[in-house]
Amino acid sequence: MTPTITTAVVLARGLGTRMRAEGQSSLSAEQAAAAASGHKALMPIGEHRLIDYSLSALADAGIRRAVLVVAPEHEDFTRHLAELAPSRLEVVLAVQEEPRGTADAVSSAREAVGQEPFIMVNGDNLYPGEGIGHLLQAEGNALLGFERSALVTDSNIAADRIAAFALIEQTDGLLEQILEKPDAEAIAAAGPDALVSMNCFAFTSEIFEACARIEPSSRGELEIVDAVRELGTVRVLPFAGGVLDLSRRDDIDEVQRRLAGVEVSL
Repeated sequence: MTPTITTAVVLARGLGTRMRAEGQSSLSAEQAAAAASGHKALMPIGEHRLIDYSLSALADAGIRRAVLVVAPEHEDFTRHLAELAPSRLEVVLAVQEEPRGTADAVSSAREAVGQEPFIMVNGDNLYPGEGIGHLLQAEGNALLGFERSALVTDSNIAADRIAAFALIEQTDGLLEQILEKPDAEAIAAAGPDALVSMNCFAFTSEIFEACARIEPSSRGELEIVDAVRELGTVRVLPFAGGVLDLSRRDDIDEVQRRLAGVEVSL
């Protein structure tokens, strides 16, 4: 089936604060350098970088154009993409001048995206191709809701971390709210099959105006969740599957183990 959406915006601008912090893993010199720079998407994993696996999986799902949101100092990305010379999809860079939050990162891709619908994913996560494929069929605004029990089973993320992730509340497939940092009572009430947000969205160009309307959160950042609250109808697509997360140094060994033997085709 031909996907409705063929453009992806990949948020790769983050400061990498948690990745810069010391961990227990023994890293190679190249991995240590990437960790120190905070460039999680450029972390060496086997013979590739994390972004290579992400781009390959996106191309497999039907993406033909990827917009990487990066910092002004993006020489490492530019050099790596020149070495990759991908032919299955076009890769362009969009610069986020300051790390002002995920909504600001999406806004930074506006010129590169134009009026096309697109999906938004995190640069330090590797999402299942089947789930991305479902999202590419979305018409209008949507998000992929990951079943919490499947995340615990199939991801490299500890259950206590997953328990703290934002919960999706929906009625008849339509988003009611995204509950960030749920308390113990909300977690228990939601149950093991609660839907969790992993920042995997499908957007129309309407999101750009929504991003422009919001104010900074209590953290002082422009949050994509706040922009989503400004949208009208947002569909929730439930999905049972895992996500690989590379936000800390201690994640590297397990991600590398799980990706051993995975073919990268760009």
